[in-house]
Formats: sequence, structure tokens, C-alpha cells
Amino acid sequence: MNAIAIIAASGIGKRMQLKEGQSKQMLEIGGFPVLHHTLKAFQRASSVSTIYIATKQENMAMLEDMAASAGFSKLKAVIEGGKERQDSVNNCIKAIEQEIRATGQRPDTILVHDGARPFIQPEEIDEIARLALQFGACVPATRPKDTIKFIGSNPDFFGETPDRSRLLQVQTPQGFQCGLLIQAHEQAELERWYATDDAALLERFFPEQPIKIFEMGYHNIKITTPEDIAVAEAIYNQRGNSDLRHCEKMK
Repeated sequence: MNAIAIIAASGIGKRMQLKEGQSKQMLEIGGFPVLHHTLKAFQRASSVSTIYIATKQENMAMLEDMAASAGFSKLKAVIEGGKERQDSVNNCIKAIEQEIRATGQRPDTILVHDGARPFIQPEEIDEIARLALQFGACVPATRPKDTIKFIGSNPDFFGETPDRSRLLQVQTPQGFQCGLLIQAHEQAELERWYATDDAALLERFFPEQPIKIFEMGYHNIKITTPEDIAVAEAIYNQRGNSDLRHCEKMK
């Protein structure tokens, strides 16, 4: 199995209340940047052959240096991100298409992951890639712990309460057969249609395509607000995984 990973790391992190020029992907957990932990998982995933990162222009050189010093040999390119997350992913997809034309080799699947999710595990990545190849698309998710309510017609009051047993909180990496994701992004670009995740593009442009659910634990958090750093440190310390504590060269 040959999967290519796209890591979206262009977000400006408004909810992190960061100073000008700071990036939430470079905040430290356990002494290493968030993105270091994320890259390490994809480096160690046996299904992943190549990694592309989309980030802000001012962070490109820094990420290249970090990856080189850590021995992340699967990193193919650090690419400038776009205005929206979808634009950033699409920039990577265009680079992948160029590589396909140059080599004549097409990957089985493409995985799209949020750079600010540092605790995804290599075996989870491999399973999502496998299920994406088998079913066409696979998305990880967790069951919500809280009751969810719609906002009513009056935005100051609640509306109805959906059945929580039929709800899932979607995560990444989201995996897709290569051709499906490429076509979905091409069509979205033509129509200038934006979605909050890549699975929604398939839902719109390939409604007949089922998306396999990969239910997983609650460790795969996304660093979004200042409180998440404390939670991430707790997860890091609780796991006590020496592979996360050392910045050894990857073989």
C-alpha cells in the first residue's frame, strides 16, 4: 500500500491568542513542537511513502530545517498554503499531480491531516489508509460526550435536540482513494465551493461514495485554544512513550 500524506499547517490560530508571527504548530509539547509529534507519526506509519506540508510562507524554511534535523526522510515538500485550509490542501494536491505526471506512479490513497493534531498514532494512520483503499474513503471520528442542541429560529434560544447516538465528531487524517480526492478538489475549485473538511467535498461531488467510519479514542485532540496545551501535556505525560520523549534520528 502506498499512501501520500498532506499535513495542513497554515492556520493562524486566532483562538490560541498568539502573538504576531507565532504559529500554534510550533508551540511545544514535552519539549518539542506540535508539528514534530505529528510528523513523527507519519514518518513511522508503514503505509505512508511521502509527506507534503502546507504552511505559511514565513514558516517554510523553519519547518524544512526542523524536519531535516529530526530525520523525517519522508517529507517531500513544504508548500506555501492558501487563504483557506481547502486552498492549502489543494496546493499540495497540485504538487502531487505534478509528481504523478513526472513519474507515472499514482499513490493508492491520499491522507489529509491537521498539523495541530499531534497524537495520532502510526497504526491508526495505517488502518485509515487501508480502509480508504478498501472502501474509497475513510474518516476517523469519536462519539460526542455532551448533548448537542440546534440553535432555534431565534438565535438566543435553543431549538431541537438531535439524537446523540447518531452523531460523531469528525477528526483527521481523512483518507481517500487518490483519484476521488483529486477530482473532488478540482471540481470544488471550478465551482469555488468551500467546505470545512475534505469528506464534505466527496459528499457534495460524489454523493454515491460511502465514507467508512473509523471510530477511535479521544487522544487525537486538535490544538485550538490555550487550554488545549495543558490537556496535550497531560496526554503526553500519561502515555509515557519514550518514542515521544526523544528526538532521535528516524531510520
